[in-house]
Amino acid sequence: MCAVPQPEQFLLGPFTVPRIWTGLWQLSSNAWGSVPAVKIRQEMARYTASGYTAFDMVGLFRISDLTRISPTGATWVLLRVRVLASNPIRDICRQRNTADHYGSSELLFGQFLQSLPSAQRVLGATKWCVFGTIDPSRAVVEAAVHERMARMQIDHIDLLQFHWQNYQDKGYLTALRILQALCDEGKILALGLCNFDAVRTDEICTELGPRSIVSNQVQFSLIDNRPLHGMNHVCEKHNLKLLAYGTLCGGFLADRWLNQPEPEFYSGQLNPSQRKYLDMIVKAWGDWALFQSLLVVLRSIADQYDGVSIANVATRWVLQHPFVGAVIIGSARLGITDHTEENSVVFGFTLSENDLAAIEAVLRSSNSSRMISTIGDCGAEYR
Repeated sequence: MCAVPQPEQFLLGPFTVPRIWTGLWQLSSNAWGSVPAVKIRQEMARYTASGYTAFDMVGLFRISDLTRISPTGATWVLLRVRVLASNPIRDICRQRNTADHYGSSELLFGQFLQSLPSAQRVLGATKWCVFGTIDPSRAVVEAAVHERMARMQIDHIDLLQFHWQNYQDKGYLTALRILQALCDEGKILALGLCNFDAVRTDEICTELGPRSIVSNQVQFSLIDNRPLHGMNHVCEKHNLKLLAYGTLCGGFLADRWLNQPEPEFYSGQLNPSQRKYLDMIVKAWGDWALFQSLLVVLRSIADQYDGVSIANVATRWVLQHPFVGAVIIGSARLGITDHTEENSVVFGFTLSENDLAAIEAVLRSSNSSRMISTIGDCGAEYR
């Protein structure tokens, strides 16, 4: 039996971390499956022992964050899909503890940290997402940082990723300067962005100075390649890395969907993430027939390598872009099914020029190059 490849690593600020991270935000809802917290912590320990030592989570959301509607309606729709699945508005109003529910990943991670030997090192990346209007004073910013530290039972945050919804409000620069000061004080070890576009990422990195921002977490996949249309150049200019989510499109870029009919959008077989990505596949990127053509090509490429899956090829395609630091694969089945060995296969092969050309031939028939205009740049769907 072949040895399982060890995860590739890269430098992110002061850290050396694996190129596949475990995403914990799905622990907010049983729409992806449900297991006891003890089992989740056991699985996190096993992931860590296998070399997957970086965990990405989401911070606290308020009820007002969840129910606020942007001018386009986009924020409400996506938060509803990602956080509350298909709950009607009346149910939201009844959920007094929604914020704690969505922040459960930080609580679980904090409990997990307390169970580790002091010498064992893992990276915890969380977020501060600002959807409403705030006064980004020192007190407000510091309170947000302390809140996350308290939930994770730590005296500093490894990587804090900052999201700001309203670009018209330049308060994001003020908030980031204060966060930078908190980095200097040791309360934050590395500062990143989340769902910022190329223009604002360039602005922020220029304003804050070299090496101030280490990452930007955005959606990037064979279906959504918007980072190739500007964000890549910003990353190279400022020496920051992308942390890519949505790489497997909620699990659609996988063998189980090869030669399958298009699923019903509201069918019970789809989880909230899959509804989001199905909508993108058939309405923005192309149609189900073209998607099947892509899966056929990915399967033919996978067949050239030992034990490789469609998901492995899709992940490898993203990782072979030099501006990508890591992909974040959601923990939808953490404690339910094990995918650590399958994910590790990604590090045992490299896509050839012929492989990349075969993939590109399908992508040329899609709307992928036009999505930067039809949807907007990275993170536009959250504004």
